[in-house]
Order: sequence, then structure tokens, then C-alpha cells
Amino acid sequence: MIRVWDLPTRLFHWVLVVLVCFSVISAHIGGNWLDWHMRSGYCILTLLAFRIMWGFAGSHHARFANFVRPPAAVLAYLRQMRDGSAPAQAGHNPLGALSVIAMLLALLLQASTGLFSNDSISSEGPLAKQVSQATSDRLSAIHEANQYVIYLLVALHLGAIAYYFFAKRENLIVPMFTGDKPGGSLVAATDNGTLRVRAAILLAIAAGLAAYVVTR
Repeated sequence: MIRVWDLPTRLFHWVLVVLVCFSVISAHIGGNWLDWHMRSGYCILTLLAFRIMWGFAGSHHARFANFVRPPAAVLAYLRQMRDGSAPAQAGHNPLGALSVIAMLLALLLQASTGLFSNDSISSEGPLAKQVSQATSDRLSAIHEANQYVIYLLVALHLGAIAYYFFAKRENLIVPMFTGDKPGGSLVAATDNGTLRVRAAILLAIAAGLAAYVVTR
């Protein structure tokens, strides 16, 4: 077994899952829960800012440079999957990388538009007054529509997990809890105290940036 996912990456993943679920539920309940929906959105914005920075400062498999591939590499991987010759990947494979980037962008769009949104009744994002009513309404419409993009991406993500589990006999969930995967030939990720202190500093910076934006 080797360490693939460092602790900050794993915590980011599972806390994001909880927050996204809570955001969906609180939005559908409505009423006073919309205040908590917005707070959850601020936390998601903080996590996304952290993950973007972690994509440059994290451990090997968390860095964008080590898993984001050009279109040609993605197509080549699809051909390898079709003929059964796709190599084992420690972190995200080229196709999974597209899913990660798409999810980050969709959530970033959702959190950002939420800052300017309104529900046409009594609730509005902290920056809604910084733009015109027409602009706020347009961003609210994007915020409403984009949730279905997120649902689709989540469904694709869960479908990929099921495919790997049943078709390839590879469990992708357990390593996201433990951080470890079998395979001595794979590149191991750093996951020590120094890395975790770096993550804590970046999270504090991300939280500060989010707080600055929502309290302007």
C-alpha cells in the first residue's frame, strides 16, 4: 500500500460532499434555512479557493500539473479503456481529471452566482446590492439552472465509481478515506506534518479571501 491522497485532499473531498448535500437540502426547505444555505455556500467558496491553491502547492497527485491532461491524452486513454490496455493510475486518470475540473468549475460558478442572487422575496446574496436588479435576476437564473449541471456531474461521478467497482474490481471510495492504494510501483504522495501546516495556512488564506468578498 502507498499513500496517494494526502489528508488535506481527503478532508476537502468529504467536507465538500457534506456541504453540497446540506446546500441542496437547505435550498429546498427554504424559509429561514436559506440563511444556512448561504453560509454553506461561503464555506464551499472557501474550500474551492483552497483547492485551487492546493492544486499548485499540494502533494503529487493533488497538483493539477500531475493529473490534468490535454485532449489528445484523454482520447488516447479512452481508446486504451476500450481495448483493456489502460494503465493503472495512482491518482486521477485523464478522464477522471476532466470530471474533477468540471466539478470545481461548476461549484465555483454556483458559489459565485449565489453571492449576487435573490429569491424575489426576502433573501439575497451579500453582493446582490452591488449590481443592478436585472443583473441579480440573471445571475439568480444561472444559479438556479446550474444546480442541474452539478446534479449531472455528481451522477457521472457516482456512475464512474460504480463502473470501477463492479467492472474493474477497483474500489475508489476506500482510498479517499484511508489515503492509501495498493501498488508498490505507483508514485507515493507526501503526507507529513509540514504538508499539513502548509494546508492549514492556505485554508486560512482562502477563508480570509472568502470573508473579504462576502463582507464587502
